[in-house]
Amino acid sequence: MLSLNDWKAWLKGLIHAGISGGTVAISTAVIAPETFNFGEGLHKLLYAAGISSIVSIAKYLSTKPTPDDLPD
Repeated sequence: MLSLNDWKAWLKGLIHAGISGGTVAISTAVIAPETFNFGEGLHKLLYAAGISSIVSIAKYLSTKPTPDDLPD
């Protein structure tokens, strides 16, 4: 039987994957500040953060599906 702690740990991992994916955008801003910046390039920076977060979350879900699907 799954406990609330199983779900909390899974949800924390999911949030962590999204945040870590979004931090890639900060690296992108450091590498190419003329394109990805907080001024005119903000939409590009947010787009990069969103796509990277989605990829990180998908990878997390491929390795750790919902706690109901975890093996005993």
